[in-house]
Formats: sequence, C-alpha cells, structure tokens
Amino acid sequence: MRKTIMEVDTEIFNRNIDLIKEYVGNKNIMPVIKANAYGTYINKRIDIINKFDIVAVALVDEAVELRKLGYKKNIFVLNQPSIDEIQEIIKYNITIGLSSEEFLNKILNINKEINVHLEIETGMNRTGIQLGKLKYFIKKIKQAPNIKVEGVYTHLSSADYDVNYTNYQLNTFKEAVKIVKESFDNIIYIHSSASNGLLNYRDEISNLVRPGIIIYGYESFENMKAKINVEPICKLKTNIIFIKEIKKGEAIGYSKKFISKEKMKIATIPIGYADGFRRCLSNIGEVVIRGKRAKIIGNICMDSCMIDVTNIKNAKVGDEVYIWDNKSITVDEIAKKCNTINYEIISTISDRVPRVFIK
Repeated sequence: MRKTIMEVDTEIFNRNIDLIKEYVGNKNIMPVIKANAYGTYINKRIDIINKFDIVAVALVDEAVELRKLGYKKNIFVLNQPSIDEIQEIIKYNITIGLSSEEFLNKILNINKEINVHLEIETGMNRTGIQLGKLKYFIKKIKQAPNIKVEGVYTHLSSADYDVNYTNYQLNTFKEAVKIVKESFDNIIYIHSSASNGLLNYRDEISNLVRPGIIIYGYESFENMKAKINVEPICKLKTNIIFIKEIKKGEAIGYSKKFISKEKMKIATIPIGYADGFRRCLSNIGEVVIRGKRAKIIGNICMDSCMIDVTNIKNAKVGDEVYIWDNKSITVDEIAKKCNTINYEIISTISDRVPRVFIK
C-alpha cells in the first residue's frame, strides 16, 4: 500500500455520535455521509452506518453505492434529483428530497411507490418549495397515491452567526410543517438542522437532526467545541522518500519559486495537489516531522512536494510526515491558509489516497 494515507479512527467517530445523541436529547440522528463521508470513507463501513435507521447523502449515485455495499435501511437524498434518475430511485428504494414541479410531474403517473420528503424554501434560495406555492404542490401530490410523503425539511443557511435570519427561517418552516401535517397524517421525519442548527437552536418542531462535519470531529463554527467537544477522526500522513543538501542560491521546484539563501537540507514527500494537498500551500504551508514543524518550499507538484528539514535533527528517508495531526497542525489552520473552510480541505482529499481504518 502507498505510504501516503488518511488514518480514520472509527472509535472516535462512535464517541462523537454518542456526544451528539446526548446533546440533542430525544431527536433522532440522520448522519450526513455525502461526498464519501466528507472524505473519510466512513460510508464504506456498513458495519458502522448500520447503527443508524436513516442516513443522508447528496446524490442518487451515492445512495446506489450504499445499497450495493449492503445497507438496507432508509437512505435520504438531500438534493433534488434529476428526472433521468427516477428509475434508479425506484429500483434501489431511495427516499428523495422533492421540490421541483417538473420532477413531480414526471412521477405523478408512475405506477411505482416513491418516498419523498418535501423540501421547503425558507431563505437558503437554493432549492425548495416556496411557502406560497406549498398548497398547490400538495394538491398535485394528492393526485398520485404512489407518492408517499414521509417527511418535510428545510436548510438553515446562517445558523452559525445570524440569529434573526435563522429565527425567520424556523418560523417559516413552522408554518410549512403545519400545512403539510394538515394534508398528510403519516409524516415521520421533520428536520431543519445540520451541525450549526442543532448546536445553536432548539427547533422544537423537528424530530430529526442532520449532523455533518461535527460527526467527523471538526468545527462548524469558531469555538464550537465549547458546546460539544467532538474530536477529529482522521489524520493525513506520508513519509520522506528522498533527502539532499543544496547550496545557497539553488532553486527548488517548478517556476523557481524558492531560492535558497543558505545551505539547506531538503526532503521530498510523495503527496501533491492531485492528492488534494492544495497548491496554495506552496511556500507558506508546513508539515510535522518528529514532532516539529517543517516548511513547504517551492511550488507543490502534482505528486510530491519539498520540505525544509535543515533543523529537523536526524531526519531520514522513511520518516513519517503528518500533513495534519490534529495537534501540531490542524485542518482549520490549513483551511485558513488556503482561504477556505475545513469542510473543503477534508472532503477533497482524492481517492488515490488510501483510507486506513484504525480501532
């Protein structure tokens, strides 16, 4: 196996889930395992996700993969699917978020049962049924006994920082739920809150929450861990494959973006931007070797990069190198240097980096 790997600690994952269960009380948990479980590949571990009665993904293809891996319980696709995916939805018994009238028109006369959650537009303005059109939408659904409305949901866009806007969304959602319940007496799932919402608001109307980033142990907003002390479940590491000494004035890497000002000891590590190691970290990022930080020098290559080990005593070929170890270097630090968020850093580590499950 390649030495560049992501270690994923399933024991920590399970502890995080227990903490969230304790925090939300009697609400059910639907873990969001889209995008290969935010890059961790927990979605590949059916023994772990079998502990949940319902899981959420973003795409029909992700749901189909879960079925093929052997997950037999309820799978919910958060996003409005395309018309071309209807047959797979039926074949693999996938529950979908519904907000498109065009999609609804296509399934009205299909003689196969389709389970749906109605998505309500409350202020995200991505997808969703507007409150003023909800009764019309419901009237059309009532014409089709094959469409089973099992749930109703929305998405809170600003639950990390805007109280007034979030309360506006929740109040709109409350109105929508009342309308839906007047028309359907078998609503099982009512949900509005992902990680930010469930930590910052007590939505009494909902009976289900959709934790995403926090189940993997990463903060969804600054100082989040003052509320719930989840732990990161993954570390990204590689090893040194080459070491050389260079003289003052020598160039390192593509486009000569680093010129040495003195004699230096340089190590090459086999991880690059094709692995999801961001090129924007060139000349500003750091890694951890033997418990010490070492600076990335020169442009990060597609498959490798160079680091300064001049001050790392006894550094040698084969030494472990942590891209992030959650202590000396965190995903949040890397995200800040890349002017992005931790979600993007962990979810875009490429599939050529093996995931190794521990514990």
